[in-house]
This record gives sequence, C-alpha cells and structure tokens, in this order.
Amino acid sequence: MGKTYERLDGRLRAFIEEQPVFFTATAPLSADGTVNLSPKGLKGSFAVLDDLTVAYLDFAGSNAETIAHLRENGRITLMWCAFQGPPNIVRVHGRGEPVFRDDPRFAGLLTRFPGIDPSLHGLRAVVVVTAELIRDTCGYAVPLMAYEADRDLHGKRFAREDDASLNAYFTKKEHVATSLDGLPGLPLPLPPSTV
Repeated sequence: MGKTYERLDGRLRAFIEEQPVFFTATAPLSADGTVNLSPKGLKGSFAVLDDLTVAYLDFAGSNAETIAHLRENGRITLMWCAFQGPPNIVRVHGRGEPVFRDDPRFAGLLTRFPGIDPSLHGLRAVVVVTAELIRDTCGYAVPLMAYEADRDLHGKRFAREDDASLNAYFTKKEHVATSLDGLPGLPLPLPPSTV
C-alpha cells in the first residue's frame, strides 16, 4: 500500500504541485507541548526547489506555531491528499527552516514563486523544507471534493497593510511572537524586507 521514494520527481512531483491545499505538522520538543497542524493554500505559494527541497510562503496570520517549532527543532511533515482523481496521500518528513525577510537568501527564494504577489498577503517568511523521508499511501478513505477557487479574503485583508501596520497587528496577537507553549515565534518587529 505505502511506498518510500528517494526524491520528489516525475509523478510524485507533479502530484504535489497540482494540489490546491497541503498541510504542515510540527511539534515542540517538550513531551507535553502543543502539536500543530495547519492547512496551507493560495495558488502559487508552494514550490519544489529540487528533488529533495520544497518551500512555501508563510503569510500573515494570528499564530506562528510552525515558525516557533521550526526555530526550536526544525522537524516538520508536509502532507498532500488527492481530493479529486485517483486516491493518493503524499507525506514529506523532513527539516524545515523559516527564512525571514532580512535573510540574504530571501530575495532569491521569492523568485521561485512567480505566480503569486506576496505583497498582498503580509509575507512573514519563506519556509524551506529538506526531505528526509518521502512516502505515499493509498488515500482510499479521503473523500472526493471539488476545488472551486482560492478564497480572496486573505489578500483583501492584508493587501492594505505596510510593515508598520503589520507589526502592530502581530504585536496585538497573543501567539505570534511566542507560541502557545512560550517558544520564540515570529521575530518582532518584522525584519525589513531585502526586496
């Protein structure tokens, strides 16, 4: 039923690039820490960088659990499900790193996302994930659902923000600078963008 792959290429790469939504899972090192699972979407915000490396844009939101966990320990799992077509689930288990806006790599990474305007969404970081284990499974129990379109609400909400207003927004949120478990989250104030 399940199969392990050495790299993200061919059919596997095509599958994950076609999915309109994926999920990220992270956890702190603490045995009683809060496990986090987040849905990710918005067409153009995910990219395969090479056979073992993927990245996605981390946009403004009311939490920063994934960033906090990655800063603490780097562990992350990404998952894609086929909600249309043949059943399939792909998981990439690996190590992730948030590349913040003041990092010299940030501008180069942004060129990998030509299909989306990150300025509309309060871009906080680019999360880069290096695969350590790549697996797929059947997905027979995943329901068939139709994709209609991306919601435009996120872009409408954050397109009007500049760095100062984003900093004010993030500062008001209880779990952006620190995680639910008190780990360092998003560095505030937001680093200035290198682009």
